[in-house]
Amino acid sequence: MIPPILNKLKQLGHAVFEGGDYNLNLFGIRSKTRDANAFDDYLVCAYKEDGLWRVEWWEATTDPGTWYLVDKPLNQAGTAILKPGQYRGVYKIDKHNGKYDALCQREGEVSVYRDNNRDKVLNMDEDTVQTGMFGINIHKRKGSDDTVDGASAGCQVFRWEKAFDRMMHLARKQTSLRGWDTFTYTLVREEDLE
Repeated sequence: MIPPILNKLKQLGHAVFEGGDYNLNLFGIRSKTRDANAFDDYLVCAYKEDGLWRVEWWEATTDPGTWYLVDKPLNQAGTAILKPGQYRGVYKIDKHNGKYDALCQREGEVSVYRDNNRDKVLNMDEDTVQTGMFGINIHKRKGSDDTVDGASAGCQVFRWEKAFDRMMHLARKQTSLRGWDTFTYTLVREEDLE
């Protein structure tokens, strides 16, 4: 039986991958809270293994940290905040900032809000949306404290390296067993799942 969370994604109009083992459904759930500096979101992977559904949840952030939001925006238009949606086949295993393997935005565009008022409140205004190649990757954090700070300039970032390593293991499994080297990522809001 398909996990309820995947049924909810279907109800929201997103594609869900049900055929065969290691056909990964990678998605993020953005918390209702708008704390720009907290690992208060989830990254999730739902897949089949030996024909049985598995769902793994990991603490993460889907928002930029305050270091980029307030102090060091990387873009003149403002700091990127990934817009909820499904990004089909956009991600590929590649080097994040040339350093280590992660799921990187290499195969298509994503949409982001641009927050440019340099405060600690996450602003998601439809009038600021841009679509393009922005390097919104899925990676592990740098550092070891409990706040996001400089760990995300708009990327989707795992709180714990062990969880990131598990996700990368599953991604490599999909590539080796199924021969697919691109990945779909879906971002939803917590309130849309209620």
